[in-house]
Amino acid sequence: MSTIQIDRLLDTVIKTGASDLHLTVGRPPTLRLHGELRNLQTKVLDPDDMVTLMKAITSERSQQELQEVGGCDFGFAYGSAARFRVSVFRQRGNLAIVCRQIPNKLLTFEQIGLPAAVADLVRRPRGLFLVTGPTGSGKTTTLASMINYINTEFDRHIITMEDPIEYYHDHKKSVVNQREVGTDVPDFAEGLRRALRQDPDVILVGEMRDLETIEAAIRAAETGHLVFGTLHTTGAAKTIDRVIDAFPVSQQNQVRVQLSTVLLAILSQALLPRVDTKGMVAAYEFLLITPAISNLIRDNKTFRIDSSIQTGKKFGMQLLDDHLWSLYSRGMISAEEMVDKSKNPQALTDKVHKAGGRIGRAELDESEAEAASSE
Repeated sequence: MSTIQIDRLLDTVIKTGASDLHLTVGRPPTLRLHGELRNLQTKVLDPDDMVTLMKAITSERSQQELQEVGGCDFGFAYGSAARFRVSVFRQRGNLAIVCRQIPNKLLTFEQIGLPAAVADLVRRPRGLFLVTGPTGSGKTTTLASMINYINTEFDRHIITMEDPIEYYHDHKKSVVNQREVGTDVPDFAEGLRRALRQDPDVILVGEMRDLETIEAAIRAAETGHLVFGTLHTTGAAKTIDRVIDAFPVSQQNQVRVQLSTVLLAILSQALLPRVDTKGMVAAYEFLLITPAISNLIRDNKTFRIDSSIQTGKKFGMQLLDDHLWSLYSRGMISAEEMVDKSKNPQALTDKVHKAGGRIGRAELDESEAEAASSE
């Protein structure tokens, strides 16, 4: 039996431009390429292969964590070619590994298609800028581009808290200190508390996952820092609700007032495979906090935010579903993908049908409906 070498697998990931490598017992190594899973033409992995592959990339410390809690996450540089974010975990008593490729090249705002207003926002001296979306929607890449832009254009002290560190930033005009949760600092909340004593101008919080972290991020923005944070929410209005709902009811009014003054913008994104060329394209919802929207947040009227985004086009605002529709109309994404990633799938499905298009599953739904009605 030939052994499978991790180097050859990682080389393949880089050469093909795959986003992830999946290794698990009973299946050959599998790549995620343009959103789809593809098996490599090599042997099916057995438990011994998995142990060998795991040991080749996992530090002693992470191996100990794997033993104790059944999983570990870490990042490592693969020469100068790329970095990988790795998750090793147990399943059915065996090991499984997922390696996510993090390209070394940082992209510009134009390359990732960010709204033009973002460049003005990142030069602000204070405020909270939230980037949201499900896992794998490109939030890390978007934030890395913003940090890189500030680092290139302005002299600032930038502190990031990440789990794990993905993109490495060199010091350019700014000083960049990147702290890894679990290695350099125990958790996000602790990192934020300490950061305020480290003379920062810009703070990046990799994940605002609990009340303590959300509270600390709002406080940091209030005390005169530019704070970037991420949440796993879809859509701007939902994000505001999620932040407020994290607090006890007795504090929610006060938090609405705080948010209405510190929030700068919310960028909510989804990543979709392109049908016109290879690769992926991002769809964005963009909310810029104007005085009118600030009032809606304070008065607990977040349900009116979507219509304010629609009327705020002159500020560069846009709804996710509108951007998805424009990508679909330009022939860049499929109707199925557009509907899957949308906030209001029914409305977009109707729109496709009105325009004379079809959606893969729509025929099925109609025939199912007919079958049900004839019963």
